[in-house]
Amino acid sequence: AMSVAGLVAQQPGDAQPLKVGDIAPNFTLTGTTGGKVTLADFKGKNPVVLAFFPAAFTGG
Repeated sequence: AMSVAGLVAQQPGDAQPLKVGDIAPNFTLTGTTGGKVTLADFKGKNPVVLAFFPAAFTGG
């Protein structure tokens, strides 16, 4: 199991939103222990669920 929290994803200005059924592009994030984690690290392994909670730490 892996937990990734407090992440800010940066995308190029010309990035297009994904549609349902699109394959997610590879990306790299910093994990809670400071190490880099990529989506490709999980290819062929267990399913990946990425959940965003934009207001979780805003007090609002």
